[in-house]
Amino acid sequence: MLNRHARGFSTALFSPLARWLLRIGVSPDAVTIVGTLGVVVGALVFYPLGQLWWGTIFITAFIFSDVIDGIMARMQKSGGRWGNFLDSTLDRVADGALFAGVAVWFFTGGDDAAIAIAAVVCLVLGMVVSYARAKAEALGFQANVGIAERAERLVSVLVVTGLTGLGLPTVVLFATLCLLAAASLVTVIQRIITVRRQSLDETEGTETGQAA
Repeated sequence: MLNRHARGFSTALFSPLARWLLRIGVSPDAVTIVGTLGVVVGALVFYPLGQLWWGTIFITAFIFSDVIDGIMARMQKSGGRWGNFLDSTLDRVADGALFAGVAVWFFTGGDDAAIAIAAVVCLVLGMVVSYARAKAEALGFQANVGIAERAERLVSVLVVTGLTGLGLPTVVLFATLCLLAAASLVTVIQRIITVRRQSLDETEGTETGQAA
């Protein structure tokens, strides 16, 4: 949802930077890799130390690389399947690090097992959301549906985690993670149902063709 609605704005905002990076010889793949490393460092270094606010600021500075590398690839007309594969794979690494960092802190110094467990559940379900779409597309189906796509998951967890570092009651973070987990579960179910319908339509079409 956010991915579709924000694309025009983000393209206009980051196109000058993308154009400059291409001009000085930086490749879209390099931006993807550096951005992922930045997110991982912010999530697995700052968060486990309890630096939720500064960790969020650090992560946010790098997370826009996911937008910039796509703009660069379109400008260069060189994205292709390799760029798509690299970007999607490293997105999973960044997402996993983000929720893992939150979980580590609240299992240890944060001393709130409920939040930590909720973060782990979000991590697992988020991976399933992405896998369901990837597997569907690999089999020739479409599964680009759901109420909790990557953008929604990232924005919600980053904003609330950062504010928790500034004193927002931890119960708000717990509630956000629970809602996010529920939304991710609904998205998984939506994608399963969508692919199942396509599969049934495909089967019916084949049987009709054979009968004719």
